[in-house]
Amino acid sequence: MASKLLQREAVAELCNLFKLLSDPTRLEILTQLSQGEFTVTDICASLDLPQPTVSHHLGLLRMGHCIVNKRNGKTVIYSLSETTKATKNSLHFAVGGQSVTVADLT
Repeated sequence: MASKLLQREAVAELCNLFKLLSDPTRLEILTQLSQGEFTVTDICASLDLPQPTVSHHLGLLRMGHCIVNKRNGKTVIYSLSETTKATKNSLHFAVGGQSVTVADLT
């Protein structure tokens, strides 16, 4: 019974990840963050999107544990979380005891 509960929790976590990744803007943000650390202003400029839109998506990605942020004075800097890894052309997510790879991000 406990095994089924763990499986259901893992499936729920994977579903939440897939929901996050289903939005093109969030995928673009993750792709940019795979290159390093960026501020909201940097991301807004590269995606040509308004700050409230980018901040909304960053908040969702942060709540989904895909990214983390740190403060440097008044500046907030975003990067991939420890559960999200980037390689040359793909992103790897550790979710629910599973590893999920999103490939061909070039």
